[in-house]
Amino acid sequence: MRWAALVIGLCLCLTCSSNQARAAEQWLDFKGGTGPGQGKTVVLLSGDEEYRSEEALPQLAKILSTHHGFRCIVLFALNPEDGTIDPDNQTNLVGWEHIAKADLLILGLRFREPTDEAMKYFAEYLDAGKPIIGLRTSTHSFNYSRNKTSPFAKYGWTSAEWKGGFGRQVLGETWVSHHGNHGSQSTRGVIVETEKSNPLLRGCEDIWGPTDVYGITTLPETARPLVMGQILEGMKPTDKPIEGPKNNPMMPVAWTNAWVGPTGKPSRIFCTTMGAATDLESEGLRRLIVNASYWAIGMEDKIPERAKVDLVGQYKPTGFGFKGFVKGKKPADYK
Repeated sequence: MRWAALVIGLCLCLTCSSNQARAAEQWLDFKGGTGPGQGKTVVLLSGDEEYRSEEALPQLAKILSTHHGFRCIVLFALNPEDGTIDPDNQTNLVGWEHIAKADLLILGLRFREPTDEAMKYFAEYLDAGKPIIGLRTSTHSFNYSRNKTSPFAKYGWTSAEWKGGFGRQVLGETWVSHHGNHGSQSTRGVIVETEKSNPLLRGCEDIWGPTDVYGITTLPETARPLVMGQILEGMKPTDKPIEGPKNNPMMPVAWTNAWVGPTGKPSRIFCTTMGAATDLESEGLRRLIVNASYWAIGMEDKIPERAKVDLVGQYKPTGFGFKGFVKGKKPADYK
């Protein structure tokens, strides 16, 4: 009987270890090392159908971890049948319980509808007044088209209860329009003249991306534009700005916001409507997001004069577009 108990115990331990190993395969965990970010955890939520956040956020995590010491956990939308990354799956968002231990969230989301169990971690984080960085389509992170009676339906971008949903209420804006011509006019980031001494913008003198400028209509008074989006004639950084009213005035493409939730303490919010995987080939944009990560956590005094943002490993991002994600990839493939 004693041997039987030992065998049963061993089997249970092996089963538990196997289940933990399978769970760990569903996300990436970069432990971090020495650097100002040591001891801080950044959780990056990917899940968009168009701009390849499943490629951008692992690279961003590697930069923050390798060069700056942050522990970074990257979460994905997965196919529940085979565990492959599936950005078109808007509901199977795995590992959101990691949000509970985050010092910073970085979002690469679009029209997601998490389960209520997953979403409670996000809501608790937000209500605690913790910082958030939103990239590109994160202005319209959520869309509750299935479970319209969910207690979190107000986060949806078309919400009437919380007008404009999470995007407008917290980040500062929701989805409005393509201001530049999508797929044919790229974006040059122009630093706001009065913000040139802002620590968030150190070393960010060259910001460009092939994605277009988004329309912005209702930034709140608490928002502080940092970078404006100059629409270029074509898809190269050397192209000329277009002429006419669309660049006069230019739309903000990066700003900070102070959102006040239940704690009564303003949350540090940074949002940029740039941030596709192909945009991250811009050193200036990578540095802007790294600087914003320091600022959001309250470490603006640690922002380097020129933060190291060298790409880690091979990075050849897939072009943006619907149905364009690389099929068959699992999280470990982006390790």
